[in-house]
Amino acid sequence: MANKTTSKNALIVYAHQEPKSFNAALRDTAVDTLRKSGYNVEVSDLYAQGFDPRATKDDFTGTLADPDHMQYHLEARHAYVTSTMCAQTQAEVDKVRRADVIVFQFPMYWFSVPAILKGWFDKVLVAGFAFDYPNNLYDNGLMKGKKAILSLTTGGSGVMFSDRGLNGDINVALWPIHYGLLQFCGFDVMRPHICFCPGYSSDDQRKEYLVKLTNRLKGLYEESPQNFVSVNNFDPKKGFAMTEEYVQKESNNAKAPSIGHHLGKKISLL
Repeated sequence: MANKTTSKNALIVYAHQEPKSFNAALRDTAVDTLRKSGYNVEVSDLYAQGFDPRATKDDFTGTLADPDHMQYHLEARHAYVTSTMCAQTQAEVDKVRRADVIVFQFPMYWFSVPAILKGWFDKVLVAGFAFDYPNNLYDNGLMKGKKAILSLTTGGSGVMFSDRGLNGDINVALWPIHYGLLQFCGFDVMRPHICFCPGYSSDDQRKEYLVKLTNRLKGLYEESPQNFVSVNNFDPKKGFAMTEEYVQKESNNAKAPSIGHHLGKKISLL
């Protein structure tokens, strides 16, 4: 039987400064695994490319929609629609358009992503391309059908990032990225792939981390994405509050629908 991933395209957005880092090893493992699984693979090495994370008017090559008062999100949409994005941003938009799967490879900085990756999110996943108001948001976002997975390393241990650990449940920390960014744009958001504390791990543990990433990516095509509350369960006439019908439907469920929409219930770990 033909490989299900034949002719599929993958993009790895990589954010680390050091070519000899463990993040680089994870990137190389992802490239090798996805290519062997039948994907055409592109890599955006943000530091090596000199990607500029700053959101400025230099990101647009045409006349601004409002030269007297620049609002970046509106100008970014205008630039996308009029094909006047700067070459650097347009190249990344084109990569995302081609991709069926996007792997974000990065070290966790301050419970979030490095600034260079945050800038990539701000400048590439813009209105008109990744989402649009009012109808193309969340499960109706324009990235619908594309898989996105966060592959990250931490400085703390798995215990520290648990619900009983010093840093708290890492899934709570990742909620703004998973839901407020990727799900907002319509991506199929996969469970994160986390390598805890590789800097203080043994060589054998690091090798095991690489094997686990290999096995994870091999089965990614068949893997189901995370579940989120559908945008259809929020009432725009009530400020996008959750509908009473949905709340009633969930009333007999002992666990929360998601981390962010917990309804005062026990959160199910992802």
